[in-house]
Amino acid sequence: MACVIQTTARRSPSALLISRMRDRSPGFAASLLGGAVAAGLGLGSFAVLVMMFWVSSPYPDSGPGGALHTAAALWLLAHGVELIRTDTLSGAPMPVGLTPLLLLAVPLWLVYRAARDAIDASAEPDGPPPVGARTAWTGVVLGYLGVGAAATLYCSGGELRPQWAWVTVCLPLVAASAAGAGVWTAYGRPSGPVPSVPAVLPGPLRRLVSGTDARARLGAAVRAAGAATAVLVGGGALLVGVSLVWHGEPARASFLQLTEGWTGRFAVLLLGVALVPNAAVWAASYALGPGFLLGTGHLVDPLASHPAPLLPPFPLLAAVPEPGAGTPQNWAVCVVPAMAGMTAGWFVARAAVRQASGEPARARWSAGRTAGVVLLTALVCAAALALLAELAGGPMGVAALARLGPLWWQTGGAAGAWTLVFALPVALTTRAWRLRRRRHSGGIPAQGTETGARTGAKGGAAQPTAAATAAAASATRETPEAGEPEEAGVVAATAQDAGKADEVPATAAGGDAPGGAAATPDAGAGTGAGAGRFRRRGPGRGAAEGGTSAQTAGATGADEEEPYEVLPAADPFPTTYPSPFPASFTEPSPGGRHDDLTRASRWAALREAAGAPEDGVGTVTRPESGPEPEPGAGPRPDRRPDAAG
Repeated sequence: MACVIQTTARRSPSALLISRMRDRSPGFAASLLGGAVAAGLGLGSFAVLVMMFWVSSPYPDSGPGGALHTAAALWLLAHGVELIRTDTLSGAPMPVGLTPLLLLAVPLWLVYRAARDAIDASAEPDGPPPVGARTAWTGVVLGYLGVGAAATLYCSGGELRPQWAWVTVCLPLVAASAAGAGVWTAYGRPSGPVPSVPAVLPGPLRRLVSGTDARARLGAAVRAAGAATAVLVGGGALLVGVSLVWHGEPARASFLQLTEGWTGRFAVLLLGVALVPNAAVWAASYALGPGFLLGTGHLVDPLASHPAPLLPPFPLLAAVPEPGAGTPQNWAVCVVPAMAGMTAGWFVARAAVRQASGEPARARWSAGRTAGVVLLTALVCAAALALLAELAGGPMGVAALARLGPLWWQTGGAAGAWTLVFALPVALTTRAWRLRRRRHSGGIPAQGTETGARTGAKGGAAQPTAAATAAAASATRETPEAGEPEEAGVVAATAQDAGKADEVPATAAGGDAPGGAAATPDAGAGTGAGAGRFRRRGPGRGAAEGGTSAQTAGATGADEEEPYEVLPAADPFPTTYPSPFPASFTEPSPGGRHDDLTRASRWAALREAAGAPEDGVGTVTRPESGPEPEPGAGPRPDRRPDAAG
């Protein structure tokens, strides 16, 4: 036994690492297979589409091998890899780098799903633990890149050949980013600490992404920038649709001029649909001001549109504005970036004001900090538009066709400027308006909220407010005269008084009345018909139980907003109530009556606890009832069973 223990203790770290890798090998193998399957599905979908067009084409230019080479090249082009076309009329190779963004969504989605499924998290509590994040991510990326390398080698001998420099950059970047998003989603989108900011950043920019609430500010900026980007791209797509309708006849003529037969036209239609996101980004850059290039030196912007070079007819190119100076119709597109900036400002203002349930609004950030979040939002939005502009453009040849689409640095800078100019005043104004509106509407907390619970939990001698005094006085009747039955001492609120009792804050129910006597609602009373029942506490019970009753009322009021059910209330004046008078004075008479002096003292104590004035002003007159019963005749038929003395 000792020999076994010594052998185990002397195991090298490399042996321990190998054993751990062996234990996790099933998860790594499954992740590796998942990445390979995702790449295979992407390649297969492109191959099926290309082979379908090749089979249906009446005059195919190549055999099945050429179609499969084209499918592999298109799959690499969807990742952003630039291709080289060799079968040109001049014989010189031509670059093809304009990536349809709709095709890029296919590999991104496949890798994302493969990484999310590789975690293999079981829903059962006794199930196996999920695969580690690093193991799943590494396996999916390596499996995907293995198939991608094989596809690159295969299509290197075709007419569309990939450039290896672009393959080594674009393919791993797409696979790693999509797999990371999938693993992060599978683990429930955890929020770790914000990474340390490099010291090379300027001081103001470093302060924007550092501090105690750096994650909250960064999250608010990302959400606001995402909303602004969505408005910009959506507005660009709307502009493309309007321009296509405006230039409907040229677009139709170009569509029919490209090819004949339903197979070719269907291919042109699919290509146009795949390029719609690119056209939306181009239109967004046009609305921002920098515009886009239709070849080197041919700029199209709202102020002026240069004549385009000789381009092949295409429906989306027919939607380009006519050459010449801009018109008011062209300048009206500036509404799109203005709306995007105001949307970002509204999102920032919403995050800058914190609103808890039942409490007035509180400023989460100061006005200066809110302006800093707007600046951070503008930077994130500029980065997003610059990335989209770079992905949406690219070369389609040499010379004049060396660049098509917007310039990333101009589009990103314009997006940041528009966002900052329109988001800053909207964010500050909306923040001030929300604080002012919530302060006026939520100044008095509702009954049973946290404010009332905190006030009552202190257990001190909290003075009743004016609203509480008026509500308690309206629920109290006049002091009965001598000789009246005991029912005159029972406090029963009418429907009108019950409606007013709902407006009493919780501090009135949880605080102690002057003199050490606490006036609290009866145990069975809420906001219903029994809301006016009060019972007097002794000098020692008010301070000891005031906090407990207030906390209970606060918790109940916060959880339930519906009125309480009306329950029978206990006798507010039990016969065991301590009294300084002899026992003969407090014994009930055979007719159910108390002594006049005892009733008068109790009503005086109740008035003192409720804060009612001594002259009876503000009290509610007892409603008229039937004739008084004779002494000794027993309780009246309409008496409540719980009011018996």
